[in-house]
Amino acid sequence: MSVFDKIVEFLNDHGVNFGTKEHAPTLTSEDSARERGDDLASGAKAIVYKVQDAFKIFVLPANQRLDPKMVKNYFKHHGHRVKKTRFATAEELMEMTGLVPGSVPPFGHPVLDLELYVDPSLGKSEIINFNAGSLTQSISMSYVDYIKISGAIEFDFIKDSEE
Repeated sequence: MSVFDKIVEFLNDHGVNFGTKEHAPTLTSEDSARERGDDLASGAKAIVYKVQDAFKIFVLPANQRLDPKMVKNYFKHHGHRVKKTRFATAEELMEMTGLVPGSVPPFGHPVLDLELYVDPSLGKSEIINFNAGSLTQSISMSYVDYIKISGAIEFDFIKDSEE
């Protein structure tokens, strides 16, 4: 079963309203927003990021950047030893998920076997949009439903724009 099909099944199992859209292949968040005709801030950018020895998914508004210091601090404050963090390589991403960069959806278990974290600023958008396991298929759904069913842990990890 494709990742897209897993997401659709997961959303249907939870009775969530959502929309799907086929579009030209998009490699960046900006391309995706343009193809979907959506505001960049409504894009749920999912990043596979290694914290010490484990990969996790971090979801944030597509117009923002992840702050490694904030990620480290969060995990240190929750009793983890964290000396190093880094982005997954394209090869690691393919090996773990079968996906290419730009296609990672904002879901962990049961869609992808990774822990899931979301920056609460994504909730500024009532409707979120994301590539759904493909560079050519997107899903839109309400942020409230997303938080309700995703099991994501919320904490602030976006880079301050003044830096």
